[in-house]
Amino acid sequence: MKFFDEARIEVIAGDGGNGMASFRREKYVPRGGPDGGDGGRGGSVFAVADRNINTLIDFRYTRTFQAERGENGGNKDCYGKGGEDITLRMPVGTLVRNAETGEVLADLDCDGKRVCLAQGGRGGLGHIHFKSSVNRAPRKRTLGEPGERFTLQLELRVLADVGLLGMPNAGKSTFIRAVSAARPKVADYPFTTLAPSLGVVRTRAERSFVLADIPGLIEGAAEGAGLGHRFLRHLQRTRVLLHLVDLAPLNPETDPVREARAIVEELRKYDEALYNKPRWLVLNKLDLIAEEEREARIRAFTEAFPPAAEQPVFAITAINGEGCQPLIFALQDFLDEAAARERAEREAQAAASPAPENEFPETAE
Repeated sequence: MKFFDEARIEVIAGDGGNGMASFRREKYVPRGGPDGGDGGRGGSVFAVADRNINTLIDFRYTRTFQAERGENGGNKDCYGKGGEDITLRMPVGTLVRNAETGEVLADLDCDGKRVCLAQGGRGGLGHIHFKSSVNRAPRKRTLGEPGERFTLQLELRVLADVGLLGMPNAGKSTFIRAVSAARPKVADYPFTTLAPSLGVVRTRAERSFVLADIPGLIEGAAEGAGLGHRFLRHLQRTRVLLHLVDLAPLNPETDPVREARAIVEELRKYDEALYNKPRWLVLNKLDLIAEEEREARIRAFTEAFPPAAEQPVFAITAINGEGCQPLIFALQDFLDEAAARERAEREAQAAASPAPENEFPETAE
């Protein structure tokens, strides 16, 4: 697999340079006094989100990143050179945690976002700062401060508006091929999809949304069965989930209702917030059911699967696109309404927050 969505790295900022203690010694300049300069600051380690990078594979082999140390101060009032900073480019959607405490240090959720992961140490003071009228020949100087050092856990969560959820071979990859330009591998065996893939669904010339396809879950994923819960993190930024169900499994002993319940249960075990996201039911592979039996099969499933009464239900045939058009237009309307609500909430919060006081009040003439 060439898709890497987890990495553990160590970042080490540079130490600050030491201050210098020296005295001016020149011919014809008696009692020249102190002329030791300050040390340079240590280099820092930064992370920046780059939309041209898709995975964390760059951090698979190189795991330690150390910035340059600041130079020591010199004589003749010369200050040390600052250490060079390091900038690590990461995919948009990367979550950076402190590996020891679990604290979230940064969320690179937009292209170009830049954060400091480890701050370089400040340079020490040369003894020119300690001279005075009563101490004209100070011997005191300070050492540079050490740079910060952290072990970080990087976790990639792809940015998508809609996520696909379902058993292996439910038709998720076929669906994303039908409604977008993405071309994930499609085959008639389970676990064809081994890595998440994204597709852009364009509903109008100026409107579109991003659809995420992840490897399918099976019952027992929480205990590590199949691919486990490894890729469910990529659905945590989505606004709505599409639960695809194979309504006509090849194995006659397979019960679609039982499989649908198993998926919902695995979702609940993984994350309560993800479980509570809006979830739409999509019944797939109607082409494998006789036309006169479809209505009865859909009705039987929705009656036996209680969540179907609380969420929108769509019946489609992903392989030829039948029923996909109403679904994607309904998704676009839902996403537009959600974006409008979020925008209204932000404006309301901004209006409710107190205006900053004028730091320099006007004075009467």
